[in-house]
Amino acid sequence: MKNVHLLMIAMAMFALSGCSVITGIFKAGAVVGIVTVIIVILVIVWIISLLRK
Repeated sequence: MKNVHLLMIAMAMFALSGCSVITGIFKAGAVVGIVTVIIVILVIVWIISLLRK
């Protein structure tokens, strides 16, 4: 019975660490997406400013 409890605790630890890894991946993806959108907006503004001159 004690081995079953240890097995359950070990499985819970692996599951929780997997969730933190996935959270980190999504946060990194969100940051990359935001930076990409900002760069695209800046390039569009730069092109418009070149055309107006």
